[in-house]
Order: sequence, then C-alpha cells, then structure tokens
Amino acid sequence: MSVLLEMRENLKNIYNKHEVFITPVLKFLLAMVSLATINSTLGYMNKLNNPVIVIVVSLMCSFLPINFIIIVATLFVLGHLYAITLECALVALALFLLLYLLYFRFSPKDTLVVLLLPILFLLKIPYVIPIAMGLIATPASIVSVMCGVVIYYLIYYVETNATAISSLDSENAVAKIRYIIDGMLTNKAMLVAILAFSAVVIIVFLIRKLSVDHAWTVAMVVGAVTGVVVLLMGDLVFETNISILGVIIGTVISLLLVKVLQFFIFNVDYTRTEFAQFEDDEYFYYVKAIPKNTVSKTEKTVKKITNVGDTSSMK
Repeated sequence: MSVLLEMRENLKNIYNKHEVFITPVLKFLLAMVSLATINSTLGYMNKLNNPVIVIVVSLMCSFLPINFIIIVATLFVLGHLYAITLECALVALALFLLLYLLYFRFSPKDTLVVLLLPILFLLKIPYVIPIAMGLIATPASIVSVMCGVVIYYLIYYVETNATAISSLDSENAVAKIRYIIDGMLTNKAMLVAILAFSAVVIIVFLIRKLSVDHAWTVAMVVGAVTGVVVLLMGDLVFETNISILGVIIGTVISLLLVKVLQFFIFNVDYTRTEFAQFEDDEYFYYVKAIPKNTVSKTEKTVKKITNVGDTSSMK
C-alpha cells in the first residue's frame, strides 16, 4: 500500500511541477480522440476525415479553453450531418443549442462529461461517468450527463438511419425534419439511460455525503446496482433490447475505474478515526476526523567520502 501511495504522491508532484506542459498535451489528446471518434462513427464529409485536419485542430484546441473542444466537436458533427442532408444538420444544430444553453447555465465545468460519455458509450462502459460525478460533483451534473447521453444517441440514430433519411423526398424538408425529431423523441433507450444515470448521480451523491465508514465505497456499489436495476426495468417495460450481460460487465469495469479515481481523490484510513466533542456559548460540536492515507517522503542523505590515503589536505 505504501508503494502505491508513494507513486500517487510522485505523480501529483510531477503534474504540479510540469502542469504548464502536461495540460496542453492532455487537451490535445482529448480533442484528437473526440474528433477521431466522430469521424470514425459518422465520416460522411471526406474533408473532415483528413488526419491532418484532425491533428491541426487538436493542436489549436490544446492552447484554448477546454470548453472550446466541445464547440469544435459540435462543428465536426454538424459537418458530417450536413453531408447527409441539410435538414439533419439543422435539427442537430437546434438540439445542440438547447443542450448547451442548459450545460453552460448549470454545469459549465463538466466538459469531460460531455466529451467522454459518447466515447465511453462506444466502449460499453458509460456507467463510470454518473458514478464518478456523484462522487466528485453535485446533482447539477445531471445536466452535463444528460447532454452526453443525448449527443451519443443523436449520433447513433443518424448513423443507423442515414440511408433512410437521405432517401426521403429531397423537396419535402418538413418530412425529413419530422422523421428525425420523431426518431429522437421516441427513442426509449435514450430516455431510460437518462433516467438511470440521473438516479445514479443523485443516489451516489447522497450516500457519499453520509458520515459513515466507507461512505464512498458504499455509494459506488449502491449507485452501480441502482443503474443496473433501472436499465433492466426499462428494458422490461419499454423493450429497449439492451444486453443484460453487457450492462453487468460494463458496470463492474466502471466500478473498478471509479475505485482508481477514489484512490487519487479520497483515500482515507478508517482504522485511525477520531472523535472530538466541544462546545461554545450556543452549540455543542461533535466532530468525526478521519485521517488521509499519506506516505512520508524518504529523505536522501548524502555522505561525503574522503580518501584516507590522500594527505595533500594536511600540508
């Protein structure tokens, strides 16, 4: 355990010392992965599929605020949808504007949620996001989680129905718009996912705030079970055709990933819990203090060895 704690402290020290270089690199990688995922999933506009454009745009994003990556990713999605039909791009633009008005109003710091959730959906482990946000954020993060879910299902819906959308009467724009809107509004899998992820965020947040031992671990497990139950109930009621085995495996992997996150953010030693009680003129105070797991840095001592046979210094 001490080795892991020492490694954690070393990683934190390295990041603090070289943050000015590490942060742009991380933003570059996040932008490149996001844009590459969009191109591989949609890929209808050949110009945007050029790897040079992806790299150049990602480099530009690395020196700009992180929310700029969301704007660039949105433009890439709209470009690919425009290559299908103009109406498809217009519907997506209206949806993005509505989502981002909510996002920038309630949770503008949750950029990673909006960008990573669609990617994690493709990796079959999206459950890590609502559990993590319940641990490190507030229920307001439900907005960013909802945005990520809607964006994924928009991309998924267009990808699976691109042929049908493009084959509709080119002169009847209203029919295309109605077809896309109806498909999104009647997407029961999306609605169930929003409900399940929102419930997970709230339950994890409420439990991890409790003054009980191992509150974070209990919150993670209960939140994960809640997500699985809601998804399965939604499948039974609305026939969303989800993979039960996939949900369970994805949830277990998500729990392991969130446990790593907990190690870096909230690692305490419950065996050394202390209780204190004191009072002032108006209140009695009952304090529960739980020390963090830390490791002391090993001090290096340098010994100067002189050659005993060297008598030059005695002259």
